[in-house]
Amino acid sequence: MKQFNFPTVLLYGQGSLVESCTRLKNLGFNRPLLVTDKTLVKIGLTKIVTDELKKNHINCILFDDTHPNPLEEDCIKGAKVYKENKCDSVIALGGGSPMDAAKGIMVLATHDGPLIKYDDAKGGDQYITNKLPPLVAIPTTAGTGSEVGRSGVIIIKETNAKTIIFHPTMLPLMAVLEPELTIGLPPSITAATGLDAFTHALEAYLAPGFHPMADGIALEAIKLVLENLEIVFSDGNNIEARAKMLLAASMGATAFQKGLGMIHSIAHPLSSECGLHHGLANALVLPECVRFIENNDLNQEQRKRISTLNSLFDEFGIKNKTLTDSCLEYFSKFDLNFGLKNHNVTDQDIETLAIKALADGCHQSNIIPVTLENFKTVIKAAM
Repeated sequence: MKQFNFPTVLLYGQGSLVESCTRLKNLGFNRPLLVTDKTLVKIGLTKIVTDELKKNHINCILFDDTHPNPLEEDCIKGAKVYKENKCDSVIALGGGSPMDAAKGIMVLATHDGPLIKYDDAKGGDQYITNKLPPLVAIPTTAGTGSEVGRSGVIIIKETNAKTIIFHPTMLPLMAVLEPELTIGLPPSITAATGLDAFTHALEAYLAPGFHPMADGIALEAIKLVLENLEIVFSDGNNIEARAKMLLAASMGATAFQKGLGMIHSIAHPLSSECGLHHGLANALVLPECVRFIENNDLNQEQRKRISTLNSLFDEFGIKNKTLTDSCLEYFSKFDLNFGLKNHNVTDQDIETLAIKALADGCHQSNIIPVTLENFKTVIKAAM
């Protein structure tokens, strides 16, 4: 017997923001906390949302004190603002960071801290017992897919490690995939977030276990990235391709409920220890992780999955014998500046990164088991 779970209501395409704001009253959003970041306030995206909310007689409380890799401190501050202003709901606006921070805020607004108590790897979900405020997520990047996720990834102060806080009721009631909000995204961030979505789908498809629904969604998400990421990288105003990238991101995150893998286990400490953007970290280590996998003694089913992924590149003129080479050829289109050493990572960091990667739970669903020495080898190769 198997059980399958799939996520939230999606509003997709132009007009999604307007429609979502007309629905919020029915969802119980009378005094929401709007969680975002200072950059979105500065460039005016936050005002677009707050103006639309005001048209529907919803005056939100703004919290914009979130970091690019969300910290426990962000969640503590946000929960305090939530409680002081007697908020009844949460709207997350931004990339994965505000969305993940919003989920941490939801927990700390209704439960005692610290957040480490709710670490999913240690069964912390059992302590999330109080009703969480309703959440609507409005992504402004096409990458993390946190708008359809039941968890938030927060850097915990005690460990300085990215930690997954999970509970089924953290799932947003609605995700608003409004492509107009992604138009101003710079090419570098467009590429990094898009390759994050690609990584989610790739690792989900390779994760062991029986989940044909997730597998199908993962493959379609990869196709959407291959069809559209180059377009939005070179022409950020292409609204149709922007919309499809938002969909690819949500689909990638839907698929990875099946599992992720070693790429994410390395990327997480690269963010917490070295400050790398999460999507960029994934992209920089993905080829060497795939090379490590392909060079192992895989069984027939595992080889078939690798071959299936590699064949997706064929119609885009990328035809290589290995998935590693196909990924490298495709990723080379996005000016990533390969080599961790080019992104302030040093040889002295390898040991710490490997130890924290091994402690990260994502590699538990890697297509093959990974050891500390394996992590060291792969990180060194990615330098």
